[in-house]
Amino acid sequence: MKKSRTTRWILLALVVAGAGYFGWQRFHGENHETAANNAQKNTPRPVRVSIATVEKADFPVYLTSLGTVQAFNTVQVRSRVDGEIVKIAFTEGQFVKQGDLLTKIDPRPYQAALDQAKAKKEQDEANLANVNLDLQRYVKLGEFATRQQLDTQRSSVSQLTAQIAADAAAIDNAQTQLDYTDIKAPISGVVGLRQVDVGNIVNAAAQTGIVTITQVEPIAVIFTAPEDQLPDIKGAQGATPLKTIAITTDGKRPLAEGTLAVVNNQVDSTSGTIRLKAVFENKDHALWPGQSVSTRLLIRTMKDATVVPDDAVQHGNDGLYVYTVDRNNKAELRKVKVSQSIDGRSVIESGLAPGQRVIVSGQFKVQPGTLVSTAVASSDPAQPKAQSE
Repeated sequence: MKKSRTTRWILLALVVAGAGYFGWQRFHGENHETAANNAQKNTPRPVRVSIATVEKADFPVYLTSLGTVQAFNTVQVRSRVDGEIVKIAFTEGQFVKQGDLLTKIDPRPYQAALDQAKAKKEQDEANLANVNLDLQRYVKLGEFATRQQLDTQRSSVSQLTAQIAADAAAIDNAQTQLDYTDIKAPISGVVGLRQVDVGNIVNAAAQTGIVTITQVEPIAVIFTAPEDQLPDIKGAQGATPLKTIAITTDGKRPLAEGTLAVVNNQVDSTSGTIRLKAVFENKDHALWPGQSVSTRLLIRTMKDATVVPDDAVQHGNDGLYVYTVDRNNKAELRKVKVSQSIDGRSVIESGLAPGQRVIVSGQFKVQPGTLVSTAVASSDPAQPKAQSE
């Protein structure tokens, strides 16, 4: 009995000791986990941003403006003779070459006039031959022919010779009038809407034309520039023809490339601008008369410029600034000066150096000293927009 009671006390002591050890371990384990969680909460989480590298590159400086496409030449085709239209040889909107037949006027009256002029010349040539024979006979008669007879005969020869020359001119005129019955394209270009139909009577005195032809190869664009840019334009134009780019008005799609051809001879004093004319080959007919376009005139190219994406440049109360990322992935604010900006890129005049990393998205969550998680921005729409570092 005494031994059994001792065993029970030993077992009870072991159970109490085990329960106490388990409770101690659980209490201290919870405290350790809580402390770890609190430490993790107090550690700032990196802000995810996209970055780009400051580049050193050649940067084209463009003068941008709005312009209007203008046909290089415009011709309103009219008839030069009177008559009935018997044929329309073109289709509205067709591209025609110089010399192509457009319209035919009834040629029969003009053919008859040409035949009459030719017959008159043949008649006068026969009379001249007869008068020449008479003159030769008077000359052979010698002293038996009077001087008056010889002079009269020579005068007749001269008159008929002049008449034949007039007949030749009449033939040329009749032939010209006949040629005018075939109305041909005076220039190569695109024909517009026709103003007459087959069977209509046209005359040379009418103001209404038959059709209008606009020359689109080459073609011109008229645009303006501020007068204070005139010295730069004239200086650059003296060295080489200035490249001009025509773009859709939304600025998204280039249409054609040409060269500056004309700087107007006078500045518009009311608007303070100068009119410019650029010429484009326009083989693909991307430009059309009357079309509105945006223009870019290449003034110069800046060599080895410091270039960043436009999205990196922010506007603040104290001016422009960017956020850079240092080696420890912490953000740093830098004030910058921008001299040029176009096509999503800006030239940094001061404040940055090539090779530095700048934040291009996510700046609204960043402050100086903020720890960031960087991703490289991609400009290729077919690729993922960011690649984690």
